[in-house]
This record gives sequence, structure tokens and C-alpha cells, in this order.
Amino acid sequence: MASRHHPELRAAARHLGRRRFLTVTAAAAALAFGTHLPARGAAGSRGLDAARIDSDPFTLGVASGDPLPDSVLLWTRLAPAPFEPDGGLPQQYVVVQWELASDESFGTTVRTGAAVAYPEYHHTLHVDVDGLDPDRVYYYRFKAGTWISETGRTRTAPLTGAAAASLSYAAVSCQAYFDGYYTAHRHLAQDDVDVVLHLGDYLYEYAVDSAGGHRAYTDRKLPALFNREATTLEDYRLRYALYKGDPDLRAAHAAHPFVVTWDDHETENNYAGAVSENDDPPEEFLLRRAAAYRAYWENQPLRAAQLPNGPDARLYRRLQWGTLAQFDVLDTRQYRSDQVYADTKHTGGPLQDDPARTMTGAAQESWLIDGWRTSQALWNVMGQQVCFSQRKLDLTAEPQMSMDAWDGYRASRRRVLDGAKSAGVENLVVMTGDLHAGYAFDIKDDFDDPASTTLGTELTATSVASGRDGAEKPPTWDTYLKANPHLKFYDGRRGYVRVTLDRQKARADFRTVSAVTTPGAPVSTAASFVTEAGKPGLAPA
Repeated sequence: MASRHHPELRAAARHLGRRRFLTVTAAAAALAFGTHLPARGAAGSRGLDAARIDSDPFTLGVASGDPLPDSVLLWTRLAPAPFEPDGGLPQQYVVVQWELASDESFGTTVRTGAAVAYPEYHHTLHVDVDGLDPDRVYYYRFKAGTWISETGRTRTAPLTGAAAASLSYAAVSCQAYFDGYYTAHRHLAQDDVDVVLHLGDYLYEYAVDSAGGHRAYTDRKLPALFNREATTLEDYRLRYALYKGDPDLRAAHAAHPFVVTWDDHETENNYAGAVSENDDPPEEFLLRRAAAYRAYWENQPLRAAQLPNGPDARLYRRLQWGTLAQFDVLDTRQYRSDQVYADTKHTGGPLQDDPARTMTGAAQESWLIDGWRTSQALWNVMGQQVCFSQRKLDLTAEPQMSMDAWDGYRASRRRVLDGAKSAGVENLVVMTGDLHAGYAFDIKDDFDDPASTTLGTELTATSVASGRDGAEKPPTWDTYLKANPHLKFYDGRRGYVRVTLDRQKARADFRTVSAVTTPGAPVSTAASFVTEAGKPGLAPA
């Protein structure tokens, strides 16, 4: 990045210069990655008879996502040989049957249909099933030839105006395959939640060696094609095949509908908009971003509205859970300004407060605040990627902070908080990933004044695997708690956070596992907190 290698004034000039490339590079990437649904058989003169598929094509499981009151999105991918670039299928379309029922035995079928798995989309399917009843659990499966997928469980949301009594959801993030097993996902699959928020770093672009890194396989060897950083469409597609083939992740997807958003590693570490980590020419990086975004959409339960247009994709979106909760799902990577002060831990300075700099981009910021102004929900849940609350990293008079988090974009954070206040948002819950630790913050109007008004709650989901086993009290535990009075909880182990909302309160349970470098660790609740409706502020449950 420019600001990481040069003085600030020169960085600012280069930053503006790079933005002038955007129209050209976006057009180039759009040409490289067309976005219209291919015509039937576009990659071949005829379709492939599914009866000719001679091994299980559902090796990557099933998934569902973004539940609405009358519809839900169903996903799968045909890949009888998932570690091969073509997935083991020719460049021909395949017609796949799908079925949705009200019971797990499929005794009462609600909807059936056929969908086309196109080779242009790597034989992935995104089936938007509509006409469903609100606030209902459904079961679904796919069939290709004689092969039947595992059964997935999903649900619809309550009617937008319905006074839903309760909602439970889990938040997860950061699942570096090479750092350990997805034990947290196995426990999550058995947990009783309505929906799962995945807050980014679903995969990592980094190489994975033949032993699976810290999984230390002795009974298998991964192909050498994974032992390189992902940069091309083929690379990213193969990386998703590796990650999504994990049985614990498959179990979590089959058990619950997911609401997903990306952070940096789905593309490249700490990128910012069109600015790459390693100062690559924008015209090169945006082609890489287009490949990463394309593979992300292909492999997630996302609707057509999120289909990328070249290097751009509208991932931020809004979901409702009756009048109980509104979910505003953000994208804090695609539109952000370049990080300042070399994108390192820094004592900060005037660039943090530059009003021209943004975490969300102007359009997304307006969309967020306008959505709060019209919200009829009791709880407004903002799902996003990086630490929102102030987080001082030491006890000095001028403490260091992360320039990649909202601390590096303080004017942007101020606008969001002022927008929440002007909209009359009383029960703001910010859900965060990225940090590889469980945190619980009171969101203060003035983070440097512990007596200032508490505006909401931030709950950080620890990582599923990233950072390996971790520790209950990392070396920074005492320092962080002393430096940040609004920080009420800090735990460095792996796991997830489960949140239950009702009309009186929100309850957060931090679920942790003892290890991820060996499989099968038990799960326990490290701590539980509540915040009352209309009275922001965390208290032990």
C-alpha cells in the first residue's frame, strides 16, 4: 500500500491517483468476468445426463441463507472430485432436482423443482425458493441422477410486522484451515439457534501444506495445488473446495441458515478498496478481487442480487426478524479508504479523524443510517467485520491502536454513532469478527470518558480456528482490560458467540472449545452477559 511505504503526504497523492484508475480497471475486470446467467449449454453443445455421474457429486454439502418471511436461498455444488479444478465434471450443464419439505423424512413435500448447475458458475446452485410460510422450519435436499445430497434444515423469518417473541443467533468468523479443526462448527451444528452470522474470513488466501498445517494429517496428504497463495479464480474455487469439504463446517451449514459477509482474507490480507496489501497496480489487483468475489458468491448461499459485476458486488443488505430485530449486514472492505500510518499499530494522529476517509463508503453509510431511521425493530443488529469500539493496546499516555479497525477511521465511526443517535436507535448491537478473541464492549458516546452515555453493545465472535488453540487469558489480557474500561470481557480461546434476543433483553453466551489443534474438544460457556432493552450496558447474566 502507498501509505505503508511512503510519507503521509506522498501517500495521499498516490491514494488519489490510484482512484483515477478505477473506471478503467473496473471495466477491464467486468469484461474478464461476465455476470449474466449463461444461456443453457453455453459452455457445451448439450447438457450432461446426471445419470452418468458415477460418484457422489455432493461432496461439499448443502447450505441455506438469508431467510425472508416467504423465501430462503438453497445452495449446493456438484463436485465428485472437489480437489480437481473442474470438480470432476465436464464443461456441460447438469439439471439437478431439489425438494423442500416440512418434515425431515420428506413425508410432506412443500416445494419441488429443477435447477441448472452451469459450468460457468463451477456447477454451483443458488435456488431461491419462494411462496413459503413465515416463521417455519423446513428441510431440503438435492438429487442428481441416483445421488441424493444430505438433508439440510432451514427456516423462514417471521412476517416483517409480526411481534416475534424471541430470536437466537450465533456469530462466527475466521476459520483458517491450517490453524486447526472446526470443532466449534460441530458444536454449533448441535446448538439451538435460528440463524448463523458469518462475519468474515471464511477462508484464507494463504498456502496450505500437504499435512493441513496444524491439523498435522498423518493419514492423508493434501494436493500440492493448495500449497500456494490463492490469486486466480481457479485458486479461490479450489480453496473453497478444501474448506467446504470439512465435515464440521458441512454440519453447521446443514443445520442452520447462514447470513454471510466477507472480510479481507477471502481476497487478500488487509486490502482496502482497490488498494492491495503489497502495492500491486490497481488494474492487476482488481482482477484478483473480481476472481475472489466471483468464487465467494459461487460458494455461499447468496441471492442473485449479490452476484458480482466484475470486481464489484453489493454485499451489504438488510434482513428483518419481525419487529424484534433488524439485521444490517455491512461490507467494510470494498469501499474503505486506505489504511493510514502504514497500516500498523500506531499512536494515531490527525489522519484518523479526517472526515474525507471512510470505512463504509458514502452510499453504504447513508443506507445504514436511513435504515435505522425507518426501522420498526426493537433491536438493531449491525453485523460487520472489524473492531468497532475503541481498543487501546497499551497503557501509555498515547496508546497504540489498530489502524485497520474503526480506530483508524474515527470520523467514519463518529458519523455512524451520530446517525444512530439521530435515528433514535436505543438498542444497538454490533456483531464483529476478525479479532480471534471474544470481546464484549459497551459502546460509549465518548470512549475516553467512562461516564459518557452508553449507546449500545459490541460482541466480538472469536475465531473458529485462526490463532490455533489460544488461551483464556492471553498475555495482553490485563493490559487491555485496564486500558479500556468499556471492555467487559476478553477471552482468547476459539469458539463462537450465541445471542438470544427477546422483548426485555439480549443475552450473549461466549462458547469456547479447549483446543482446535486436536479434534473433538468439548465446548463450554466461558461467560454470559445481558443488556436490557432501553438500557444499554452489559452486566453479567
